[in-house]
Amino acid sequence: MKSVALTAHPRTVAKRNKVKKLRASGRIPAVIYGRHGQPQSLEIVAKEFKDLLHHAHSEHLLVDLAVDGSTKRLALLQEVQHHPISGQVLHVDLHEVKENEKVIITVESEAIGLAVGVKTGGGVLEHVLHRLKVRALPKDLPEVIEVDVTALEIGKSIHIGDIKAPAGVEILGDKELSVFSVAAPLTEEQATAAAEAAAGDATKQPEMTKEKKEEGAPAAADKPAAGKAAAPKTEEKKPAEKKK
Repeated sequence: MKSVALTAHPRTVAKRNKVKKLRASGRIPAVIYGRHGQPQSLEIVAKEFKDLLHHAHSEHLLVDLAVDGSTKRLALLQEVQHHPISGQVLHVDLHEVKENEKVIITVESEAIGLAVGVKTGGGVLEHVLHRLKVRALPKDLPEVIEVDVTALEIGKSIHIGDIKAPAGVEILGDKELSVFSVAAPLTEEQATAAAEAAAGDATKQPEMTKEKKEEGAPAAADKPAAGKAAAPKTEEKKPAEKKK
């Protein structure tokens, strides 16, 4: 994976209202962390970062980070938080890496070619596993894993163990897991049944029920909200700063 240049500046603001003003001024709060250096709070020019993402194949990027134009830190773009409605970038996580140490990331799998089972047999190509976990040196990390499906026949699959990894890259995971497969075409009866089931689901109205509130039962607003699912654990400890 070729690294791209990115400039950042040290960030001192952390409070909610200050961070909102930071975003309003056209900057994105960020943080860099890793085993080889101290965590550091940063801010990135929003336009520069958006341009970087616009020209990238995915949000998995290797960046040469220049802090205040001098200190260089090689880092992987670990996580980009977006606003759920506007899509605005809210926060960026960067994971510092070393050129001579292998790292593990997940990348997209992509089909190349037209499967013979689709071309001659009318089958349907199924993309079973969209993301693959790979291990490599930062310079060897692929942006995508391309899988040639040309020879794939109806009823056959390509498994993780069947994929030839790029030079210097190891594909991790259960070697028996399917990544792509070709399913047989539906018979006329199956197609008709599927169409009728879809039409029935579209016209079916939800059943309306009204339950009498039991005396002394708490109102919906008084009930405690369900807790959020716990965030997955990571190998690296992030700084205590809250993301905004």
